[in-house]
Amino acid sequence: MSRPLDRIARNEASPKPAAPFACRLVIMAKVPIAGRVKTRLAREIGVVGATMFYRVAMRNVIARLARQPFWRATVIVDPDTGATSRMLPTGVARAGQGRGDLGVRMQRPMRMLPPGPVCLIGTDVPDISVADIRRAFRQLGRADAVFGPAEDGGFWLVGLKRTPRVIDPYRGRVPWSQADTLERTLANLAGRRVGFTVRHHDVDSASDLSRNGGRYARRVPPLPSC
Repeated sequence: MSRPLDRIARNEASPKPAAPFACRLVIMAKVPIAGRVKTRLAREIGVVGATMFYRVAMRNVIARLARQPFWRATVIVDPDTGATSRMLPTGVARAGQGRGDLGVRMQRPMRMLPPGPVCLIGTDVPDISVADIRRAFRQLGRADAVFGPAEDGGFWLVGLKRTPRVIDPYRGRVPWSQADTLERTLANLAGRRVGFTVRHHDVDSASDLSRNGGRYARRVPPLPSC
């Protein structure tokens, strides 16, 4: 089900029985290749353990959230060639993230997908629930943007209403993975209505992992194939 993001956008914009302003959930994922995911965690628990954690967390998030009746989901993958990887769950539309820094790649689906609210999340916060995402979309009923704060000062979710135009929360090169990442992002939205969904912990260190008692290692069933 791997298709370029612009083709997904064109297909969703074509006439269908579904509502034209459907909510859309974008899930950013990396192919779980040893040495390329959770590098900070790998320095503390080893490359194998960090890669296994990310693979389980990624599959868990996608399996739980992608096939819900409340939104249309797309998984955008890094690297782009990984969009066809068998290490990702099946049964959900996939596309490459494209080039650029994190802000550029996060903003690309906001610009390209058909009209309607979009929420974007990552795949390394295993506690994200359907209720968390639904709350974020409800916030977009009265806000221009919504965030899911993270305990480390960043955010695990960003959502945009995208009407009457798509705003850019990342002007001025927002610093990523810093204690003031969310604060700096919010500064770009001065004068806008901003909502918030629940706060979650990122899992970036061994202490983050141990805090959760190993429950992130549970088996994750695959999504059914389309």
